[in-house]
Amino acid sequence: MSVSYIRKDILAPQAPPVSQSGVIRWVRENLLSGPFNTILTLLAILALYQLVALSWPWLSNGVWSGANSMADCRAIVAANSGPDATGACWAMIRERWPQFIFGFYPPSLWWRPILTFGLLFVALAPVLYADNKRAMSTLCGVVGLLMVLCLIGADGFSSHTAVAVALMVALTAIAATKPRLLLILTLLFPFTALWLLWGGSVWGPIVALLGFLVMAMVYSLVAPKLGTVMGASTGFIAACLWWLFLQPYVSEAWQALLPLELIYVSSDKFGGFLLAFVIGVSAISISLPLGILLALGRRSDMFLVKTLSVGFIEFVRGVPLITMLFTASLLLQYFLPPQTNFDLILRVVILVTIFSAAYNAEVVRGGLAALPRGQYEAADALGLDYWQAQRLIIMPQALKIAIPGIVSTFIGLFKDTTLVSFVGLADPLRGITTIVRADINWKGIYWEPYIFVGAIFFIVCFGMSRYSMYLENKLKTDHR
Repeated sequence: MSVSYIRKDILAPQAPPVSQSGVIRWVRENLLSGPFNTILTLLAILALYQLVALSWPWLSNGVWSGANSMADCRAIVAANSGPDATGACWAMIRERWPQFIFGFYPPSLWWRPILTFGLLFVALAPVLYADNKRAMSTLCGVVGLLMVLCLIGADGFSSHTAVAVALMVALTAIAATKPRLLLILTLLFPFTALWLLWGGSVWGPIVALLGFLVMAMVYSLVAPKLGTVMGASTGFIAACLWWLFLQPYVSEAWQALLPLELIYVSSDKFGGFLLAFVIGVSAISISLPLGILLALGRRSDMFLVKTLSVGFIEFVRGVPLITMLFTASLLLQYFLPPQTNFDLILRVVILVTIFSAAYNAEVVRGGLAALPRGQYEAADALGLDYWQAQRLIIMPQALKIAIPGIVSTFIGLFKDTTLVSFVGLADPLRGITTIVRADINWKGIYWEPYIFVGAIFFIVCFGMSRYSMYLENKLKTDHR
């Protein structure tokens, strides 16, 4: 049998058919893949059309400037679009945005929360992008530029702006050359933020920081003899004794010797997104390590530790957050010594942190349960003790598995900060909106503040979810 024809030349590559590439293929596979999907797509397009048709006149007739009241907005809409037209009054946001952002924080001191917010992102840079020098330097540079623009808009080009420019230039240079040094700012940021936002003597946060040094010193002395758990427990007790009994006297002595302080701002001046970020960031950053310890305690072989962890987790998860907030507002003060002034925001942060830690504990426990037994046996075969195995082998894998659940808990926690309005704090959604709508000039406004606040919440929560996806893809080392 002979072959009549054999091709000797390689055919030139050709473009795929139009129906098998690009937008047409995506539409065919995702929207029109069958009769049922086609019907759903058409119904969705119809619903979207109806929604846009109903809302577009209201949005397109929106008033952004030239109005100082709801009556002015209505008059402008009637003059531009007819007497029966309706339109959004975005001029209210233009006029009252400082309350939505800063609450009742003194305008002359706005530079302090702006600087704190900028330093927050710089402090997060080495945590979010631990091995990406370029991403860290880019984040620091962009945040520094935006922060300086906000400072100029709020306070003009003052001495605070000049100091912020020099500080952000230095931090961006450090991120580009020696990014690990930014971890120092990460560790110091809670104390720096506390001093910048509330003000008062600088020696209060500094002496509070010394409590952690006391904890480390006691741990280093006790742990080699009595073990890690006893060392950590003894160090924590020593730090609490320092904070409760010695810190006030030491800070007062240093303040008398070298007075350095900022104008004090009481907690009732906090509100809007400033309050939401203070509560949200504090609770998120503290609840994760606390949740990890609770998850380890629940899986512990020690009966007392396991019982206490299970009892704590199940009790907190069985109580609504609003109940815990009322506890922070009304009942917690009764369990403190007389004449004790325990700040309401601090009480709320403690209870919200406890609430989030219980849910994080279950998420982390799910990650630990998903690991095969061989990982624990491998750690034992290497001769690692319990804490070394958790730190080097078990916990990194468990946290990678638990990333979606942890971020979901964080998103829910940040949105739940709006519940603090029920204990008298001016959150951006209900507290500030109620105050703005109580103004006779804006009587009758409804949708605009909720849309504005909802948009900012969406941006923050969407950013957290996108970073979660980035982190999952980065840590995805399995072979498919």
